[in-house]
Amino acid sequence: MALSKLKLHWQILIALVLAVTAGLLVGREAGFFGASLYSALDFLGQLFLNALKMLIVPLILSSMIVGVSGIGGASDLKRLGAKTIGYYATTTLLAVLVGLFLVNLIQPGVVDGDPKAVFGFSADATALQEQLSGRDGGDVVDVFLRMIPPNVVSAAANGEMLGLIFFGLLYGFFLTRVAPVYAEAQYNFWQGMFEIMMKITDLVMRFAPIGVFALVARTVADTGLAALGPLALFFLTVVLGLAIHTFLVLPLLLRFIGGVSPMRHFQAMGAALLTAFSTASSSATVPVTMECLEKNAGVSNKVTSFVIPLGATINMDGTALYECVVVLFIAQAYGIELSFASQFVIVILALMTSIGVAGIPAASLVAITIILAAVGLPLEGIGLILAVDRILDMMRTAVNVFSDSCGAVIIARREGETGVLQGETFKPKSGG
Repeated sequence: MALSKLKLHWQILIALVLAVTAGLLVGREAGFFGASLYSALDFLGQLFLNALKMLIVPLILSSMIVGVSGIGGASDLKRLGAKTIGYYATTTLLAVLVGLFLVNLIQPGVVDGDPKAVFGFSADATALQEQLSGRDGGDVVDVFLRMIPPNVVSAAANGEMLGLIFFGLLYGFFLTRVAPVYAEAQYNFWQGMFEIMMKITDLVMRFAPIGVFALVARTVADTGLAALGPLALFFLTVVLGLAIHTFLVLPLLLRFIGGVSPMRHFQAMGAALLTAFSTASSSATVPVTMECLEKNAGVSNKVTSFVIPLGATINMDGTALYECVVVLFIAQAYGIELSFASQFVIVILALMTSIGVAGIPAASLVAITIILAAVGLPLEGIGLILAVDRILDMMRTAVNVFSDSCGAVIIARREGETGVLQGETFKPKSGG
């Protein structure tokens, strides 16, 4: 069978395997006729990532406006919004609790001997312990200020999706409350833009295997696999937490609340998960996620256009789990015992800051600095995780996207849609 005849997710998976091999063989120094292979990989990967990012603002804005205006009255919007927010809050809390349990059970930061000597810290653990009392999470208020941007065009240009989604929600809501002559013209315009953006998404995704190969090969050439050694226990703690959430918690929700087969859903979302993994950007994956849900899983555009853009901004299960594990790992590395109250603050902050994290690579590092400052831990601790952050970023982004997709399926089923992942309706499409 020709490669182009394979389904898109298989093409991406093959590219992923080849990329790891190529990255290990090429490294940063290899060249061909004077040209750096690493630079070529960087160019191709960035080109693909730029193409996905190019779609984000017009796709999210058009899908949000069309989705909200198509929902119906205020009561329908309120019902769908309540279900969406409720799902996102529940799964994020479950993810944080999984991380909290594992990091306390495994204790990856606990070492024999002086932590300062082992990790090379400059801060004094005794002094830090005294500073931990009385800290709060006031710094996260800024996250909520970004919900209402003073300039929506600037918010779009700077990738501030929370403000853009809020504007789109208002626009779609009031689109249904103007005179029909104006409403019809506006609706047709935004619906047309949405259809065009999905067509462009189809085109971009034809080149996904090449983009994935370049992005992953570049990452492996950068970090290699040796970086995992010194932080193996921390790395495994995070991976185990993400795996439990992805393969146990979310499938249970799909089965018992959504009433659908988790295995069918994994198959339907294959291309989106692999794209999320390779790009480490949940925002850049939005077009692919929506396409997989509508074409493969049979979820209506009404649900996906509301749930997925919102989820890419506020539903960060993998990120919240990671933030919780990182902060407690750093505290353990300093030899500091955090009280239940301090750990509760970390849980709340992980929930709140994950809402405002931009859906781009390494954005969670910013949220981690907020949590560290709030509980009184020095920012130098972040240096501990940088060696493995990129690989874990790719993994947690895939978890974020999978949780969004599960939310869309569950909410569609709770809204009474009968064709979601059911029997003959489930027909994954090829990407080529």
